Amino acid sequence: MDWGGYMEKERPKERSSLLATKFIRFLGGRNLLFTLVILLLVACVIFMFNQVSFIFTPLQVLFEVVILPGVLAVIGYYLLRPLLAILVRWRIPRIWGILILYIAVIGVITLLVVLVYPFLRDQFTNLAQEFPEYFMAFTQNIVEFLNHSRFNEYLDKISFNFDEVLNNFTTDMVKTVKDMATNVAQGVASGITGFLSTLTGIVLSLVTVPFILFYLLKEGEKLPKFMLKVCPPRMRKEVTDIFHDMDKQISSYIQGQILVSMCIGAMVTIGFLIIGMKYALLLGFLAMITSVVPYLGPVIAITPAVIIALVTSPLMLIKLAIVWTIVQLIEGKFISPQIMGKSLSIHPITIIFVLLTAGSLFGVPGVILGIPGYAIFKVLVTHLFKLFKQRYNRYEDDVHQKYDI
Repeated sequence: MDWGGYMEKERPKERSSLLATKFIRFLGGRNLLFTLVILLLVACVIFMFNQVSFIFTPLQVLFEVVILPGVLAVIGYYLLRPLLAILVRWRIPRIWGILILYIAVIGVITLLVVLVYPFLRDQFTNLAQEFPEYFMAFTQNIVEFLNHSRFNEYLDKISFNFDEVLNNFTTDMVKTVKDMATNVAQGVASGITGFLSTLTGIVLSLVTVPFILFYLLKEGEKLPKFMLKVCPPRMRKEVTDIFHDMDKQISSYIQGQILVSMCIGAMVTIGFLIIGMKYALLLGFLAMITSVVPYLGPVIAITPAVIIALVTSPLMLIKLAIVWTIVQLIEGKFISPQIMGKSLSIHPITIIFVLLTAGSLFGVPGVILGIPGYAIFKVLVTHLFKLFKQRYNRYEDDVHQKYDI
């Protein structure tokens, strides 16, 4: 055995180990220095782009103009794509299949407008007129409950009069409304231009949705193939997997969430009609719309129903609680697992944090698009981590798979 050669091979390792202290080795050694340099370069790039941000203003305006019709077209694409696939499977040309779907969608919308919209409009008008009375009665019930409860003794000791507080609150509310009306009247002339501009943008966005949707249905399958041609050949398999997982996540969420929302709206409407709740159809429609947002949507939908039931009678409140509990149990135990399954694999706490964060950053659009956006981001991070494991054999060859996500 060549002990001299072995010692010569080991000496450079010993020298390199002597160059770093235990603390530096604990932090990562040269990898730490490399990471800090990369972070510094990224910070410099961000600072430079921030200094010339005016260059990206046209791109920002383009994004703001395209985002609404683009999102609506994508939702329509994932809803109509399964039906189009069935028509294509029946030997119907794709163009004719798209036209058939357009005619069917226009027919359904027309039917809903003719049959359902007038009834919803009347219920909404009546509820808007009567809801202040419901709210005042709801407040009076709380006041009477507190005045006839044990809390009244403690409230008398601190000289707290709920009637006076309620009257002051009403007076202040009326004064605030008058001030707001005055300010609104003063700002109508200056804000009418912005309102017309916003309304025009929304109308144009809605008009362009059918055209974008048509080309998505016609050539949407070709887009991933075109993007694959731009990628280097050795990366095409990974990019294909990423596109496939993204498509699966988005389609599962959009199709599943809309079907679940329709089921919830139907069940709530039927349940409210059975118990004799006023405005049952309108409250069911509200439950269907708000159920698109997980967890937060049902809370928004149940609030006006609780106020109406509490003012109507305590028995109606009990009936409402029973109906809502049954609907949530059926949705949670049978409908959602069958329709959506485990496709997203997102923890409920994570969903709540994503909704709160996206809502704070982007408002209502953030709440609606936060979950699918997080699902896409999760797909990207998962595949990047997979490529990272393939790059470093010590993670890829781990026996116990401690680094899997």
